[in-house]
Amino acid sequence: MKEITQIRKLSLWIFIIPLLAINLCLFISQNPEFLNNTFLEVDQIGRSNFSIPYLDGSLSISRASRTFPQYLIFKPSMILTAILLYYYWKNNNDLVNNLNTTSINYKFKTFGILSAVFLAIHSIFLGIKFDIQIYKLFRRLVLLLFIVFELIAQGYLVYHFFKLKIKIEKLINKKVLIMKFLLVSILILVALLSIPTLVTKGNTHFKHMLEWNYFVGVIIFYLFSRFFWRRTT
Repeated sequence: MKEITQIRKLSLWIFIIPLLAINLCLFISQNPEFLNNTFLEVDQIGRSNFSIPYLDGSLSISRASRTFPQYLIFKPSMILTAILLYYYWKNNNDLVNNLNTTSINYKFKTFGILSAVFLAIHSIFLGIKFDIQIYKLFRRLVLLLFIVFELIAQGYLVYHFFKLKIKIEKLINKKVLIMKFLLVSILILVALLSIPTLVTKGNTHFKHMLEWNYFVGVIIFYLFSRFFWRRTT
């Protein structure tokens, strides 16, 4: 099936592009001297000492990515990822329609495309400064909606694949299906358990650490998708 071939390709890029982008921004933030005395000199706000934010939460993805020149990497990468997400969810919808002999827009497609839209909006507005409280609230809401819609889409898709497990058993790796289910379950559980901490002031390092690891957790779903489908001809 052509959709499977497309999904396998898209999945790998959706994992690689944002992962490289955030870590390259982190590298530049921690090693600004490489770009000193060039037109790409790193903004002071975007500089930081060496740390491993995945473990110590010393800085946020936003701080590492929103200033010049890091945003030259981050914004195009996330917008490209959003475009790839659109095609990923569209191809999955087409595939499930073919398997079910239907012609509808499944909920995972709707929520998946919405998550892509909010990722693109977040990327566009990142680093733009408006000193008004409602703008700050808007940015947080957009990021929250990206995460919420992404988790809903992933959950619905896994649910549909479990329903189709007998039909597609020769096309998939069943162990990866279980891994996808466990991953989505863990992401949802972590999100729910973290709400009390996230809505209170303080705990900045924990919030930053959660941000880095949670983002990677979300895109690992797509790495699993790469190995979920067996290679087709």
